[in-house]
Amino acid sequence: MRDPLFEPIKINTLDIKNRIYLPAMHLGMANNFEVTDQIIGFYEERARGGAGMITVGYATVDELSGNTTNIGAHKDEFIPGLKRLADVIKNNGARSGVQLNHAGRYNFSFFLDGKQPVAPSAVASRMTKETPKALEIDEIHQIIDNFAQAARRVKKAGFDAVEVLSGTGYLISEFLSPITNKRTDEYGGSMENRMRFGLEIMKAIRKQVGDLFPVMVRMNGNDFMPGGQGREELGQYAKALVDESGVDALCINVGWHEARVPQITAAVPRGAFAYLSRGIKELVDVPVIASHRINDPDTARELIADGMCDMVAMGRSLIADPELPDKAKNGREEEILHCIACAQGCFDNLFRLKHVECLCNPKAGYECETACEIAETPKKVMVIGGGAAGMNAAIAAADRGHDVTIYEKSDELGGQLYLAAAPPGREEFAELAYDLETRVFSRNINVCLNQTVDEKLIDDEKPDHIILATGATPMTLPIPGVELPHVVQAWDVLAETVYTGNRVVIIGGGAVGVETALLLAEKGTLDGDVLKFLFINKAETPEVLYELATKGTKQITIIEMIDKIGKDFGKTTRWGMIQDVTRYGVESKVTTKALEITPAGVKVETANGVEEIPADTVVLAAGSRSANDLAAIIESKGIACDVIGDANAIGMAFDAVHQGYKAGMNI
Repeated sequence: MRDPLFEPIKINTLDIKNRIYLPAMHLGMANNFEVTDQIIGFYEERARGGAGMITVGYATVDELSGNTTNIGAHKDEFIPGLKRLADVIKNNGARSGVQLNHAGRYNFSFFLDGKQPVAPSAVASRMTKETPKALEIDEIHQIIDNFAQAARRVKKAGFDAVEVLSGTGYLISEFLSPITNKRTDEYGGSMENRMRFGLEIMKAIRKQVGDLFPVMVRMNGNDFMPGGQGREELGQYAKALVDESGVDALCINVGWHEARVPQITAAVPRGAFAYLSRGIKELVDVPVIASHRINDPDTARELIADGMCDMVAMGRSLIADPELPDKAKNGREEEILHCIACAQGCFDNLFRLKHVECLCNPKAGYECETACEIAETPKKVMVIGGGAAGMNAAIAAADRGHDVTIYEKSDELGGQLYLAAAPPGREEFAELAYDLETRVFSRNINVCLNQTVDEKLIDDEKPDHIILATGATPMTLPIPGVELPHVVQAWDVLAETVYTGNRVVIIGGGAVGVETALLLAEKGTLDGDVLKFLFINKAETPEVLYELATKGTKQITIIEMIDKIGKDFGKTTRWGMIQDVTRYGVESKVTTKALEITPAGVKVETANGVEEIPADTVVLAAGSRSANDLAAIIESKGIACDVIGDANAIGMAFDAVHQGYKAGMNI
């Protein structure tokens, strides 16, 4: 039977071997706009892994369009580096493209040596907190030519195609949107005028590169901005791009960076935004690519087979597993390491001015320095703890040729990954647990479940090296009343080993406290299948259905000592989680200290004095402590040992994965 994912496709004159498209993603790996070995290594591995087409970038078109960690395409001196990148992609079996973009008002003056960012109008950006300079007509014409000249360089460097980013809140979409375009000349006002800038860029590029060179656009299907542009206007723009500017393919993404609709986090269902690519596909006669949260081959196949798109953009999916295409093609899908949409390494890192990494794949971003060599002397390695840290350590050590055994005290591998997967919209963490477990067993690593390690077992096994990955245990608050029967730990709530009453007070507003609150807040709400049934049968109004989807049966209060909740979430995730806290009616009491738990509730101290919050159940989410009691025993025996993950210091799953991998590789 045919596989829709691996049927060839043509864009203009370009033959592409399959329907998997690696879209441009800012990696933060360029050095003063120059292509680096790190970039080469990253894309070489993904090309070798079987992607049909890879587009790099975005690349800059002038000095104000990006920053020095972007790939440069605004000067001829960057052509040799671009050529090197094009060659490594094509020589490893994929088609190659470069995405061009101008950040407009989304750039920071910090990156521009104090220069003011530019935009169609002087409308401040909520993201940068800066007001841009409104472009003059001659400056607009210069930028149009800058795009064309950058496209010329892309073609000269040997790439197979050029793509222009015409969405996401960057310069072209700033011209398109009435939110940011307040001009009264030929580039503002009517939709026809607001489209002019983007269309003229594409016409200038086509004139520069010729009729046979593939020219693509990545654009929003909906910008999700109040007062912005929805499907109708953007569909009109898509038709104009094809009919008037000769664009050969459209890649459909969603939302501006300022939009309050989640776009890339795990809360977004897989393939959720493909309805937008379907809408565009129905309007144009060129290939249309769907984007966002397509992280497994089955979802990708279904979207193509059902006519939702012609190709699938699998960006972070290929950060997590560069070999996903080849594994899918060759019947090895069970070996795929799936992206779990945590955004901790691929997106949050960019806010920290760090290059892209990956929670799931510790080699991502380090392709040039993570070659696995067989150890000269194989050792007997005991890994104590089968969570994210322990499994990654065991996998890396086994790949080095060591004899590895994992000892896990519970009846399954995965550890706290299953707790992380419990809240709504976080289920993908369980996928990671499964993927890592699959990798463990594929390497014939010995696994001992329901096995507590003590001094006698260590003496009996006589390991050469021990990796202590025993995780953490929840902390108990040192306040009166914690021993009362209606007091439970958040971990037990997440594991669903306890029940809670209708009035719940959660002590601790960090990530665990917020996740526990959201899990409980959904109790009594309607799930997606029920909502769809009621909606299509017009059993209730949309307003009533919204209430039934967000109003549960529990009254939940979070108590937090500091002035905000969710401080230990990543930047990409936190805003969505806090938005849900409000949406589901969870009450948050910050700068509030728990003094005592009583049979009736929790006594707290606020700026207004002492009060008691009624509670049927009190949930402790006050943090955790490292569980590393074996460390001293191991040290006394003189056995080489690495203490990793939460057993070493309380951290995030990202830290556990990377520490585990490093520990295993270093044995």
